[in-house]
Amino acid sequence: MEHREIRADYDDRHITVYQAYSPAIAVPALAAGRFVPPFRPGRMTWIKPSFLWMMYRSGWGAKPDQECVLAVRITRSGFDWAVRSAVPSDEGVGRKPDVRVQWDPERSLRLEALPHRSLQLGLAGEASRRYVDEWVVGLTDVTPLAHEVHALVRAGDLEGARALLPVERPYPMPRT
Repeated sequence: MEHREIRADYDDRHITVYQAYSPAIAVPALAAGRFVPPFRPGRMTWIKPSFLWMMYRSGWGAKPDQECVLAVRITRSGFDWAVRSAVPSDEGVGRKPDVRVQWDPERSLRLEALPHRSLQLGLAGEASRRYVDEWVVGLTDVTPLAHEVHALVRAGDLEGARALLPVERPYPMPRT
């Protein structure tokens, strides 16, 4: 399973990434339209362009402190900078790079591992501050969507669930 691919919902200027937070962080952020305290810029935060990988990570928005799933619209220029700056997580041991990358198995609607890997980026320090202050252009609560898709999957209606998923397509890898 070495095939790596960024799949995302994007246009010419923006890309959507996903994060899951507790209501204590998500509710004020949604009200402000940007990340505000108690979110702490500079602290490591992980972004994922794959909706289903976020569902796997957050347990469909049911895990403690991950009950609110946010679609975060960010600039492609910021995302591309982060991808170009990323250091593989396993190479970051002993130092603290501002951007870490992990390639984890992509997930199916049943959250089973697929034979290709999906990107997640860890942003810390300057990268996390830039994410909050420069790259984020909008926040949307997709928790109801996560719960609706999950209910359809549990009911065995995979086609119905698939029809609700965000349209994700291969994203061009930024040039270094």
